[in-house]
Amino acid sequence: MSESMADRTPRVPAEVIAANIAGIRQRIAAACERAGRDTSEVRLLPVSKTQPVEALLAAHASGIDRFGENRVQEMVAKAELLHPELGIEFALIGPLQSNKAGRAVEWAVEFQALDSLSLAANLDRRLQARGRSLDVLVEVNTSGETTKHGLAPAEVLSFAAQLGAFDSLNVRGLMTIALPGPDQGMVAACFEMLRALRNRLRDDQVAGSDWPELSMGMSGDFELAIEHGATCVRVGTAIFGGRPPVAG
Repeated sequence: MSESMADRTPRVPAEVIAANIAGIRQRIAAACERAGRDTSEVRLLPVSKTQPVEALLAAHASGIDRFGENRVQEMVAKAELLHPELGIEFALIGPLQSNKAGRAVEWAVEFQALDSLSLAANLDRRLQARGRSLDVLVEVNTSGETTKHGLAPAEVLSFAAQLGAFDSLNVRGLMTIALPGPDQGMVAACFEMLRALRNRLRDDQVAGSDWPELSMGMSGDFELAIEHGATCVRVGTAIFGGRPPVAG
């Protein structure tokens, strides 16, 4: 277990986490109003990576039931510490190695970083053995950065068309991480690209899904993402504060 997981003391007091969540919800509502959208169309997914379970419990007290984790090992460690009756769920939002797929399907209810047919087949096989299904989003590299995971936009349509073969995968939509930086036009272009891809998939009825989800927008750009159609915003540091380096 990492040093950050072993330290069970929240780095941000519970009352501050509660106030931060309230503030984020107000900003989501304001962004929805500017975009002419209903707040029920946007869900807040707090990103709890490197945070101790007490931070999750503080957020849970403010009505949060699902958290985003980047690493399978950390997700499992937290899930095993939390009482099942709390009803806390996890979405895996980071890349998944095939050899960790088994542990992932034990605990995750959602996977937002699908970008490989071999991984899709692996997940489907393991899910069918357990008699369950998993919500999945296809990750798209809209920024074109070589350091980022995800499919190139030109690959999305053909990739998505093959997902109908995996009965245990509930194809829900697309996910992206926009280009970082102060240029709002370039950030918005990433969001618009994802929305255009979703609309094409929806119009063509690809994989038998209506592709309802657009997961885009993080602490620094979630309001802009909402104005461009986001249905899920992944917010970490604006709720839990800065993250320490991951040990080991």
